[in-house]
Amino acid sequence: MSITFDLIKTEEGSQARMGQIHTDHGIIETPIFMPVGTQASVKTLRQGDLNTLGAQIILGNTFHLYLRPGHEIVHAAGGLHKFIGWNKPMLTDSGGYQVYSLKELRKITEEGVSFRSPIDGSKHFFSPESAVEIQRSIGADIIMAFDECTPYPCDYAYAQKSMHMTHRWLDRCLAHFDNTPGSHPYAQTLAPIVQGSTYEDLRIASAQYIATHNRPINAIGGLSVGEPAPIMYDMTETVCAHLPTDKARYLMGVGTPQNLLECIHRGIDMFDCVMPTRNARHGLLYTRQGRINIKNAKWKNDFSPIDEESTSLLSQTHTKAYLKHLFRVEESLGYQIASIHNLSFYLWLIKEARIKIEEDAFTSWKDSIIADLDRRL
Repeated sequence: MSITFDLIKTEEGSQARMGQIHTDHGIIETPIFMPVGTQASVKTLRQGDLNTLGAQIILGNTFHLYLRPGHEIVHAAGGLHKFIGWNKPMLTDSGGYQVYSLKELRKITEEGVSFRSPIDGSKHFFSPESAVEIQRSIGADIIMAFDECTPYPCDYAYAQKSMHMTHRWLDRCLAHFDNTPGSHPYAQTLAPIVQGSTYEDLRIASAQYIATHNRPINAIGGLSVGEPAPIMYDMTETVCAHLPTDKARYLMGVGTPQNLLECIHRGIDMFDCVMPTRNARHGLLYTRQGRINIKNAKWKNDFSPIDEESTSLLSQTHTKAYLKHLFRVEESLGYQIASIHNLSFYLWLIKEARIKIEEDAFTSWKDSIIADLDRRL
């Protein structure tokens, strides 16, 4: 059993690509956006909603699942797929980013990271080996190497030191993954992560090191952590130029609709981000014409559909005035409709990108639509 990536086509004149990731839980068509189910749930949505929207893979968070309900419970349920009732592919991050974000509650050493739970203050420790073992127990198809995510800005000396430690941790992750048996009857793969902050030479060195491990999926971490978008694009383009073309490329934690299109243009195959659902719960909706803040007073008497062009039936049938009302009274249905709307938009956008790549029309389509995406309606 193995997980593989097939590159099907690259657009003429750009690095935009389409392909397929083959897993025992199904084929993932790339480019792909993965809804984030941090605590075994994409917030406000049922797994049936995600199926209806056309989600092909969802992401779970190792750090949160480790703390609650505990990876032992998820394993006892038969793994994360059975625990949540999802029969398509899943990915778990290693917990490295969440540990990084704890700041005062964690201590990083060569052996790993000791930290206190933000829930109850209890003490815990993640090593590269334990991060792999926890993820294997949780049971995602794609699991991530344990790395250190550097902040932005970050001085060169620290970024270089951190990158080399991330590489040593990767070697330990892979040794443990390759030399110990899995605990589920389907293939899992471990994806390395490129680091190096915003320094071109470090990013190149890290990409070249990661490439030597010949894994079907390579990830890029440490971006979308506060740096300006042009820097993120430059680093993404630099890294993609040094990662193998026959392996999938995953840009972690990105991003806005514009970010997705610009990074597909530079060769990225996989994305995840909490933005569509988090912003939905705050009333920000994405459409092909621009962004809507449904909390604004201007929508109070607007009885037109939320978005006539949406692939979501809810967005076609419910009005802006109704959704504004639901937000005003803090009715949970409003958060659900908005989340379904935003995820349907993201999944439509990524599917349309695949179609345009196949037609050698991605770049012109991207350039024509991208200005509209950031317009405030």
